[in-house]
Amino acid sequence: MRAVQKSTRLSRCLLATNAVRHNSTAAASSVKPLTSVLIANRGEIALRVGRTASEYGIRTTTLYTDPDAQSQHALSSPYAINLGEASAYLDGDRIIQIAKEQGCQGIHPGYGFLSENPVFARKCTEAGITFIGPPWQAIESMGSKSESKDIMTAAGVPCIPGYHGANQDPEHLKNEAAKIGYPVLLKAVKGGGGKGMRIVSKPEEFFDQLASAKSEARNSFGDEVMLVEKYITTPRHIEVQVFADKHGNCVALGERDCSIQRRHQKILEESPAPHLEESIRQDIWEKARAAALAVKYEGAGTVEFIFDNDSGEFFFMEMNTRLQVEHPVTEMVTGEDLVRWQLIVAEGGRLPLTQQEVEQRIKERGAAIEARIYAENPDMNFIPDSGRLLHLKTPQATPTVRIDAGFVAGDEVSSHYDPMIAKLIVQGPTRDAAIKKLRAALEDYEVAGPITNIEFLKRICTSPDFVAGDVETGYIQKHHAELFTPSPPAPEVYAQAALAVALQELSSSQNSDPFTAPPVTATGFNGTSFQRRTLSIVEVPANTSIPNTTPPTKISIHQTAPSTFDITVGDSTHVFANVTASFAPSSNTLTTFYPHTRLATTFVRDADRLTLFQQGKQYRLQLALPTWAEKALGVKDVANSVLAPMPCKVLRVEIKEGDVVEKDQPLVVIESMKMETVIRSPSRGTVRRVVHGAGDLCKAGTALVEFEDENQTEDGR
Repeated sequence: MRAVQKSTRLSRCLLATNAVRHNSTAAASSVKPLTSVLIANRGEIALRVGRTASEYGIRTTTLYTDPDAQSQHALSSPYAINLGEASAYLDGDRIIQIAKEQGCQGIHPGYGFLSENPVFARKCTEAGITFIGPPWQAIESMGSKSESKDIMTAAGVPCIPGYHGANQDPEHLKNEAAKIGYPVLLKAVKGGGGKGMRIVSKPEEFFDQLASAKSEARNSFGDEVMLVEKYITTPRHIEVQVFADKHGNCVALGERDCSIQRRHQKILEESPAPHLEESIRQDIWEKARAAALAVKYEGAGTVEFIFDNDSGEFFFMEMNTRLQVEHPVTEMVTGEDLVRWQLIVAEGGRLPLTQQEVEQRIKERGAAIEARIYAENPDMNFIPDSGRLLHLKTPQATPTVRIDAGFVAGDEVSSHYDPMIAKLIVQGPTRDAAIKKLRAALEDYEVAGPITNIEFLKRICTSPDFVAGDVETGYIQKHHAELFTPSPPAPEVYAQAALAVALQELSSSQNSDPFTAPPVTATGFNGTSFQRRTLSIVEVPANTSIPNTTPPTKISIHQTAPSTFDITVGDSTHVFANVTASFAPSSNTLTTFYPHTRLATTFVRDADRLTLFQQGKQYRLQLALPTWAEKALGVKDVANSVLAPMPCKVLRVEIKEGDVVEKDQPLVVIESMKMETVIRSPSRGTVRRVVHGAGDLCKAGTALVEFEDENQTEDGR
């Protein structure tokens, strides 16, 4: 059984704080110690909750589904129950029944949909099981964006202008949008996580965007009721972590700036928020506490605000009645374990720290930043990816570098669930120090298999405006050219790839174990060395839904001695003579001494796909077959096809055979990991054939639409 990854940071606890915790708990008159808890979630949060619970002697029971049978959270406890089909994590009634059968006194819902489901929380209470979260009445009040805004207005918390009424007629909503003034934001009343949200910039777009938001809301939440709000053009997303107990105590554990987002979902979070005046900071903390007290809140919650960079005003957006994905940022700047706080409150104890003590901690502990590591393709509007983790190397965990992960090498990132692989959290005495630490840690992070956002996160960390703290929720769009301009691999990258292929195949050919040695496909070997080798290698395209049309680079290797080579990349302008190289099969590491530099490269090969890690960067390449080999093997020409970028279900086909389509025109709408993605035309052309229709399930790389590019010449090139 693979060992479950552990977080060094989470295993630490402050002895002085523990004493306060136990004393405060003992002082409560209605303390109900928890000895057994069922974790009703998956992935890293299930592991996260399990570590803290186990540290305090609480037995945990984990749940898993058929796709998750070999997942790390399923293996983390001897008490593990199979729910069956992939969607069964949402079966609240069955989960409550399992908790009873397993003798669990409490249920921790993590931060999935059940964590903010008032019906589930109420049923837990009725069943005599402690719901480790707020009272169901508070969840119900704050779960409705319209009702919550009424409550906040009455409590003196400023709210953004908008329409939150019951009339859902599209014409009425459009009229309300006109009253508010464009741009407006459409949001699902029962929504969350950026799903069911669309920005409408002008009246002509309103109905199309409304239909898309409603469709996504129905698929994600089973509810399509929408609200319309004023969209602030230069907003920041600032949220406050609040905690309340059953004794009327409520504290604000600092704020987090979550402005770096894609698809309205966070990818970088930090605390404290940069360039926030202290008077505003104190005011936003106070308003967050008022929001929690207004609904008699208990446990962990996050009050989210939109901050207007232009005016300095902030407005209540929503309250997430659960522990947030980004809670480790707050743990880093307070030194507290927030899951432990949840358990204390659930048992009836008092909060471990006062507001004054919290503020002192924050002053002492500097800044923290969290980066979410996703299996997704930033170059294709961050669509999720899936597949087996062929190689996984994480930064060294320390008290100031923390990795919360739900996967290890060899695990499968499933298309059934959210594609987050891990969270990387760093702490430093200042924001600048934390950014430098985050950048260094990302350079040590290696993932091969699914496409990830790690390279994109590295670019964010060096983006001048981000480093300066000039952030807003539209940061990625505003800096698109800077963040997405590709830089072609250097000739040395191609040389390393070709050397690694040749030396790895040579090593395999010498392996005497027929059960571990892969088949030898190279030619020109004499059993112990090779004299000449020529390979054609091409960079993998950023847009994986379009076949690769980049001309391959030819690399010629001439072996002049057992470990010495002359290498020519492309043409005679890139010639490296007397290169010495050695390949370590156990670690797939190639160490090469060029006349001008030394390079150490981690090399991962999956059939014809090559992934290289060197000098803190990742390169994705592919062996290109010669034209004669393609014909001999019967390789199908898909140059005029639009391909499925990931395993998916076709929701809608927007075109028909014979249609003339423009560049970027929507062709097909697909769904994967509960998210809709629009596949657009790569160029102007004519639709020849619609390969898959609504309801079809497609593998990654499957042709969805065949079309004729009008720029194509007569000979097909």
